[in-house]
Amino acid sequence: QVQVVESGGGLVQAGGSLRLSCTASGLTFNDYAMGWFRQAPGKEREGISCISWSGGDKYYADSVKDRFIISRDNVRGTLYLQMNSLKPEDTAMYYCAAGFFEHGLRCRLSDYNYWGRGTQVSVSS
Repeated sequence: QVQVVESGGGLVQAGGSLRLSCTASGLTFNDYAMGWFRQAPGKEREGISCISWSGGDKYYADSVKDRFIISRDNVRGTLYLQMNSLKPEDTAMYYCAAGFFEHGLRCRLSDYNYWGRGTQVSVSS
């Protein structure tokens, strides 16, 4: 049984930083692309950053580019999201997901098979 678990969320002031972590068990971690998605109240879930199985390809949504950094440690089986210069509009539930791609990298919800339950990030102004 595959389990995906996020951690590291919390409450932070605008301009602050947080680092999210995600572990995935029950699958071969380094076979899967991984992604971070978020859903704010009243909004659709969106892909904000994804990384290929090797870490060689990365995607960032425009809203987080130059502020967030995605990385992975295939030895530890862990995905990270370093979030800097946080803004109130970053407030959302953040989800980690795993997806298998033969080639390339995509960051669409429909391409990811295994999902965590999310970790809440709240940014105060």
